Amino acid sequence: MDYAHLSQWILPLISMLGAGLVAGFAAGLFGIGGGFVVVPALFVVLPLLGSDSAHLAHAAIGTSLATIVVTSIRSVQAHARRGAVDFDVLKSWAPWMVLGVGCGVVLANHVSNHGLALIFGVGVFLMAINFLVPIFSNKQYWNEMPGGYARAGIAGGLGAFSSLLGIGGGVIAIIVMTLCGKTIHRAIATAAGVGTLIAVPGMIGFAIIGLGEKGLPIGSIGYVNVPAAIAITSTSIFTAPWGVAAAHKLNPKMLRTIFGIYLLTVSYTMIRNGLR
Repeated sequence: MDYAHLSQWILPLISMLGAGLVAGFAAGLFGIGGGFVVVPALFVVLPLLGSDSAHLAHAAIGTSLATIVVTSIRSVQAHARRGAVDFDVLKSWAPWMVLGVGCGVVLANHVSNHGLALIFGVGVFLMAINFLVPIFSNKQYWNEMPGGYARAGIAGGLGAFSSLLGIGGGVIAIIVMTLCGKTIHRAIATAAGVGTLIAVPGMIGFAIIGLGEKGLPIGSIGYVNVPAAIAITSTSIFTAPWGVAAAHKLNPKMLRTIFGIYLLTVSYTMIRNGLR
């Protein structure tokens, strides 16, 4: 047995398993897909698996979307057992979100590695501000969800933005739903379903646009690294229900603050890498 070769996989494996634990819990607690945790972890892990720096951001985002497929489905199942998921919202938003994801994937194919890192960093910064200073919390401006052109624009924009960042789009979905009168628990539960609708076409899109690219880590299908996705989801599926239970029992104010500070740190790191 080649122990030297085996030892090279130990640190990446531990890192991916740990990222999955945190991502799954965050997915259940906040209704997000876990991409804010997974993408930064993959920026560290994928080079250890042989990823070329020129494709690092694309591979991290594509693989993150693959993990969100499993994590968000697991989270939706846990929320649905509590009767908290608004499936009517998911059905009406689905076509526009899928269309937006397609536009986001096409755009990502024309953005450089550094440009994609910058987009992720700025996006995470905006999400961090929302966690630290939730100016929209406990406010309601409308009595029903938007329809027509407003729904198409919001859902499509959500899909495009999320696919560029490799996230499930839960934070934005929660803001929109609470502004429209949905309770925070129902918004979080439904946002988990939004992650599924974004992650499935996003994963497929990043796999397609990455086919034939050189310098991708071992086990990649396009920009989706299968071993990393399997390792991360193998632990996230266990912790997602824990996050759901916490969301229904605890006051998440302190956790939001901690997560917001974490996001600021991630944002700084990603913007710095993008500017190099």
